Amino acid sequence: MNTSIIRQLWSIVEKSSAKILVNLDDSDLVSQLLKKLDAQCSLSSEDLQVMKVYFRSKTVLIRDIARSRLEDFFD
Repeated sequence: MNTSIIRQLWSIVEKSSAKILVNLDDSDLVSQLLKKLDAQCSLSSEDLQVMKVYFRSKTVLIRDIARSRLEDFFD
């Protein structure tokens, strides 16, 4: 797995609307993040599959980060 792609993923998570990330179901969350990542770096089909698996394994963490951002916003 390419580390620069992973850095881009987490950058996308940080820039995405926390409210949207929290409210999407797992499938839509992975799909939206993949689309944004692919738009930034034109992933090969193999890279897309690898990142899809990676995203699926990180959905809880992504939502935790988004919830934390929402809590910080309302505090």
